[in-house]
Amino acid sequence: MSTPETNSDVEARARAWRHGAHAAVCDVIMPWAHGTIVRATRHPTYYDFNLVRVEEDPGMSVEALVAVADEALAGLEHRRLDFDVVAAADALRPDFEALGWKTVRLVWMHHESPPPPGPDIAVREVAMSRDVRILAVHDGDRPIAFAQLERAGDAAEITQVFVHPDYRGAGRGTAMTRAAIEAAGDVRDLWIAADDEDRPKELYARLGFRPAWTAMEATRWP
Repeated sequence: MSTPETNSDVEARARAWRHGAHAAVCDVIMPWAHGTIVRATRHPTYYDFNLVRVEEDPGMSVEALVAVADEALAGLEHRRLDFDVVAAADALRPDFEALGWKTVRLVWMHHESPPPPGPDIAVREVAMSRDVRILAVHDGDRPIAFAQLERAGDAAEITQVFVHPDYRGAGRGTAMTRAAIEAAGDVRDLWIAADDEDRPKELYARLGFRPAWTAMEATRWP
């Protein structure tokens, strides 16, 4: 008899998926007192892979954390801190924003139930490279919407869903997400990340995704 999953089990897998993406791409992975420094030296402008991960409540001021980022990311134009524990980040958020940093709460959502029937919009695969698939909707020969699906082992993530502004509001975002869900097939875990303070997470919830883990990104743009 199998043991039912707990919310903490799913959250741990969400964190492991995110950390695994860093391990696959970054050539510099160094521990620090409260987490990990990751850098992809071939891609210095890819902020998602050049950052300081804060994996626990650091008990530090914003100024002290900025100093860590300044040292760890020296030579880069940006600074980025990713907080795995959102409660710790929430307490620091006003001070980051007072210094001109941009903060985003991200909710990682886990697909747990089939989506309901949706609009009949043709979606086709336009590219596949290793474990990345690109799906698109066309208006004639013009691509007007796409979704990207990335796989690793028995898990996958819908990493991007985009609809051209002129074509929004007609169900194409729903169709793209549904197609990506179907393309993922029988994976153990299917993830999608959304701004926790914006509307897309409501769409994803209608398509069977449930919140699993909330994190925060704090970025100082060039």
